[in-house]
Parts: sequence; structure tokens; C-alpha cells
Amino acid sequence: MNDSGPRILIAKPGLDGHDRGAKVVARALRDAGFEVIYTGLRQTPEQIAAAAIQEDVDAVGLSILSGAHNRLLPEVARRLGEAGGADILVFAGGIIPERDIEGLKQAGIDEIFLPGTPTGDIVAYLNRRLRAA
Repeated sequence: MNDSGPRILIAKPGLDGHDRGAKVVARALRDAGFEVIYTGLRQTPEQIAAAAIQEDVDAVGLSILSGAHNRLLPEVARRLGEAGGADILVFAGGIIPERDIEGLKQAGIDEIFLPGTPTGDIVAYLNRRLRAA
């Protein structure tokens, strides 16, 4: 963890153009004392991994609604590992069928948050995983 506290990168991989949920989560994390970097829309896995390394983040939160989660989320985790960021926690949220969650976790996504998850649950998860480390 950085000296200034946990740094979280929030990213929207792929062609998904809806970022309201990502912005709500980013604001909730900021309000909870995390330093948040938001990459904006339509990021490639390579761009997300590069930004995470450059910004020296502790975690990457991925928001995806496009249905390409089984391809894009593992690719971000893989790219992070290749770039020296294997220790960066990766979590995700969005429209992800329950049947896909276990495979995503096996591919390096630490936690999945489905629609309707209270932002407080995400804050509590990150506090547990990052601040207690």
C-alpha cells in the first residue's frame, strides 16, 4: 500500500459507453478516504494495466455492462501480471451472470459486485482487503 493510503483505479474496459455506476463507485470510494483515479470510457486492457502500473495503485475496479466480461476482465488481470502488477487487487462490477463469476475469480478477479450492491459493501471489501493488509 502507498504511504498516502490505498489508491484505486476505476476503469471501463471495452466499448461499453455507460459509466454512471463507475462514477458512483468512484465517488463512494473517494468519500471513504481512498484516492481514486478514473480512466474514463472505452479503455483497452493494455491501457488499464499501463495506467495501474503508472499510477502505482493498490487495486483496480472494473465496471462492465457490455457482456464482454469473460474476455476483457481476465485480459486485464493477465496484462497486470505481465507488467509487474500481479500484487494489484482486481475487482469488478456490472452485468455479470452468476454462472460466470467462478471462472472470473479463477482468472484473477478477486471479487465481483452485481447490480444493486450497496456502495458501502464495496468500501467494506476494500477496507478489509487493503487497509488490513
